[in-house]
Amino acid sequence: MTQIVIDKKKYVLLLEKDFEVLQLKAAKKNKPVRKRSLAEGKRRAYKLIDKWAKGK
Repeated sequence: MTQIVIDKKKYVLLLEKDFEVLQLKAAKKNKPVRKRSLAEGKRRAYKLIDKWAKGK
């Protein structure tokens, strides 16, 4: 890892392999989205449509 300064801003240079490992770790910290059934999705969609319609 190398640190450089350009216009009084510090930047870090990493090997591509190390960067990919960091990206993978960051991606694993995000919680996966819960899948909904078709009925749940429809219910949620109609609820959002009603909410948007009231706003106009």
